[in-house]
Amino acid sequence: MKSLQPLHFSQILDSLITKLSSLALALAILGMVLPAYGQNTSINLALSPVPHPGKEKQHESFNEISKQGEAPLVFLGDSITAGWSGSGKEVWNKHWAPMKAVNFGIVGDRTEHILWRLQHGNYDGLKPKLTVLMIGTNNTGHQGRAMEEHQDSVYTSSAEQTAQGVEAIVKLLKEKQPGMKILVLAIFPRGGDNKSKMRLQNETSSKLIAKLADDKTVYFLDINQEFLEPDGTLSKEIMPDLLHLNAVGYEIWTKAIMDKVKELMAD
Repeated sequence: MKSLQPLHFSQILDSLITKLSSLALALAILGMVLPAYGQNTSINLALSPVPHPGKEKQHESFNEISKQGEAPLVFLGDSITAGWSGSGKEVWNKHWAPMKAVNFGIVGDRTEHILWRLQHGNYDGLKPKLTVLMIGTNNTGHQGRAMEEHQDSVYTSSAEQTAQGVEAIVKLLKEKQPGMKILVLAIFPRGGDNKSKMRLQNETSSKLIAKLADDKTVYFLDINQEFLEPDGTLSKEIMPDLLHLNAVGYEIWTKAIMDKVKELMAD
């Protein structure tokens, strides 16, 4: 019988390198595949406070307003709220500026951005009587996008997760300002009709958010029907892009909440 020939050290080394290379390649492929199929499934990003890239100056400007401690009324939210300084400016100057209201809206904000803002100076020194809060449509609308502030994770936020984010904001506002009342608005309608997938998700979130109201310090108001036609369609004469309000929309918003705002601030 032939005797086995001993392997040279170089042959052993080459074989080992080949196996290690194959293993490294397999792990690399696995690392690319897993995020696509299971990324953040156990993490609620709506509850994970992060700064909003590119919005640092606005955040700091709100901190400066907070330090002055003068505003009795705050509107807190995303681009729809920020629009009081744009399409809604004339309506704001007519109705809300005389009440010394301030606008803490930032374009593109989601619940986790507002949580971060509240943890980093917004409201510090401010003692308003009332905050009008409307947030969550970007949690719905940004799904499927890679988000820099979440290490480029693909964004997800179910209706339940978004509602949990709003609940966390309300809780933090109450901790920071225990004497303040909070008027939480249903997330405004979006999409052309009542079959819009994003609108339906927002409606589900709003039903959950409504449960936050105790009618002592936290109140809930759904004014969405004011923006809609009888058949549930959303007119571009109110929201030209079926998401953001124009001046007519801001006038509707004002009329729909003014009595409630005055009532809550009078107590």
